[in-house]
Amino acid sequence: MTHLPEHLLNGYRNFMSGRYSAESSRYRTLAKEGQAPSTMVIACCDSRAAPETIFDAGPGELFVVRNVANLIPPYTPDGSHHGTSAALEFAVQVLKVKHIVVMGHGRCGGIGAALNPSAQPLSPGDFIGKWISLLAPAAEAIASNQLMTPTERQTTLERISIRYQLANLRTFPCVTILEEKGRLTLHGAWFDIGTGELWVMDPKTGDFERPALD
Repeated sequence: MTHLPEHLLNGYRNFMSGRYSAESSRYRTLAKEGQAPSTMVIACCDSRAAPETIFDAGPGELFVVRNVANLIPPYTPDGSHHGTSAALEFAVQVLKVKHIVVMGHGRCGGIGAALNPSAQPLSPGDFIGKWISLLAPAAEAIASNQLMTPTERQTTLERISIRYQLANLRTFPCVTILEEKGRLTLHGAWFDIGTGELWVMDPKTGDFERPALD
């Protein structure tokens, strides 16, 4: 009798005979010496947009935190539970990452929920509506724009949200101090699930551009 779905066990078998076998020495080094990734990625928990896969990262290369719609709440040290803020604090102050990437993606369900707050699954939920309300001002402005198609509104908010999250990152003193000293750099990126295209945000203009791959 097994206590995990069979497809997970099959995947684990493939992992052990494939990637782990090929990189076993690196795993042993990481286990002994600990992790020291230079980059943190804040991404959506959507199963179609895994940063480790998109960036072809090996073990120990990325410190990843994922949540609905890749949001970062503003700095609020109020004694409540803040999972994303805790991960950020750990990455910056303990791991001393040099880069933080906020990565959104196309067809994001959380962004769709922000544009349609009365739709499922927000109505019966205890947490999603409150979480997505972090985007309320931008979502309301975009949702009311009737010159745009639904797809255009969705993509627009996905990208505008990334700029919002970068602004929220800068409300954390540990981020702004290191950024001002040149020891930490913030980045924005947007991944198109359907085409595989990665769009990177220009830090000066806020525009998204496709990087050259050759």
